[in-house]
Amino acid sequence: MVPVLLVLLLALLLFGVGFAVKILWWIAVAVLVIWLLGFLFRSTGAGGSRGRWYRW
Repeated sequence: MVPVLLVLLLALLLFGVGFAVKILWWIAVAVLVIWLLGFLFRSTGAGGSRGRWYRW
């Protein structure tokens, strides 16, 4: 009975890790798209040159 429970626990853990990694990949893709859009559509500064669009 204990080995069956351990295998089920391991399967549940691996499923959870796989799901979390897949969600993190989608978040990373969304952040990349937002960053690229911000980079492409940044506004010009007072001198006419393009400055940094982020604050840090």
